[in-house]
Amino acid sequence: MAYRSKVTLVYLLGFALDLLNMFVANIAYPDIALELHASVTQLAWISNAYMLGLTLIIPLSVWLAAAVGERRLILSSLLLFSCASWWVARAGSIEALIDWRLVQGLGGGLLIPVGQALAYRQFPAAERSHLTTWVMLIALLVPALSPAAGGLIVQALSWRWIFYANMPLALLALLLAALWLNADSTTPERPPMDSRGLLLGAGTLSLLLVALSLLSEADNRNLGVLGLALSAIGGWLYVRDGWRKPAPILDLRLIKGQWLRVAMLVYLFIPGIFIGTSLIAVLYLRNLGFSAVQTGALMLPWAMASALAITLGKRAFQRFGPKPILIGGMLLQSVGILLLTLIEQPHGLLPILAYSLMGLGGSLCSSTAQTLAFLDIHTSRMGHASALWNINRQLSFCLGAALLSSLLGALGPSSPQAFTLCFLCAAALTFFPLSAVLRLDTAKLLTHISPHSPKENTA
Repeated sequence: MAYRSKVTLVYLLGFALDLLNMFVANIAYPDIALELHASVTQLAWISNAYMLGLTLIIPLSVWLAAAVGERRLILSSLLLFSCASWWVARAGSIEALIDWRLVQGLGGGLLIPVGQALAYRQFPAAERSHLTTWVMLIALLVPALSPAAGGLIVQALSWRWIFYANMPLALLALLLAALWLNADSTTPERPPMDSRGLLLGAGTLSLLLVALSLLSEADNRNLGVLGLALSAIGGWLYVRDGWRKPAPILDLRLIKGQWLRVAMLVYLFIPGIFIGTSLIAVLYLRNLGFSAVQTGALMLPWAMASALAITLGKRAFQRFGPKPILIGGMLLQSVGILLLTLIEQPHGLLPILAYSLMGLGGSLCSSTAQTLAFLDIHTSRMGHASALWNINRQLSFCLGAALLSSLLGALGPSSPQAFTLCFLCAAALTFFPLSAVLRLDTAKLLTHISPHSPKENTA
């Protein structure tokens, strides 16, 4: 097996672990609440703590990779993740479970950006779409299949085995990483630590994630708005402090590159808005008389359409560039969201068509954005680009849910008109990146990915 295939497999196993832990735990909430006497707010923090740990550690991953080596860092993160999974499964109180979920997130937050940077570094620019296809297939299959698998585990064993089940996959990834990854090269001295930038960056991200989670709770919405304001101030201070530093904790100057900037914007507003839409769509469809099984089954046409989009998107990217794919994807997702407003009864083809269009459009955009993001990133800057991309990915999971649930709460979730307005808002927000996408230079991009062109810029 080629070395780049080995690196890719280790990264994809880690990526699957990360997604599994974000999506599988929800199915166990009722059992956790019953056994550990947890409130609804505490249950929400089972996921929030994991995402907070993920996002907090990502800015430090670039420095740690340079200081201790990528191989050592990947091995350490997998070991930390495995140990945390054990203690989450054995938690005797909801507080202990939340604390260990935070530690789990710290392990995953080290693994994903470092593994992604290492994997993408193995591929020249013209071939990075091949890696993106595998990444997006994992991103599709794990969220689609993990709730059903989690339900079977909880029903046959207990909620604790949701977390015990992480360990074989994590230990397999640990074994393969130890056997396959090349030893880290030794460096005479460690890179300087941007301590002020780390404090500002971690503080800003913490405030932003907590604020987004508070916005979705009616009783804490004012605190959420305050948190957003404070995080905006923190972000401004971070940019002001780190923009011209020779070695910032995160190199924000990479966002000056059009392709990475547009890709991050697309991912924030298209997959992010779908997550928020799917959240309120569950409530909407249940109010219309859909059963839990019928509602969950709608993810199957979504998954099938997403798989088709990933396959088509890879071929179309090489031939036409990203602009027509992104515009078409936005249109398809927006139409799918609008079709939700026409559903009146729990049967017929309309719900299936709506979810199929959302899957087709959203995955066309997300797979194209993933390829576009790293297309012109030099190998020496891949760690910083990967960290920025993964922070943006984590924020997209929170942003759409916070925006649309807050809007639904303000309008009144008992009103059918409130759901209609939320869906109209979501359809409009899907087109938010359009102006940036229209400015992409397709000719330049196609020249860049042609076999006879230079593979990377020095950005």
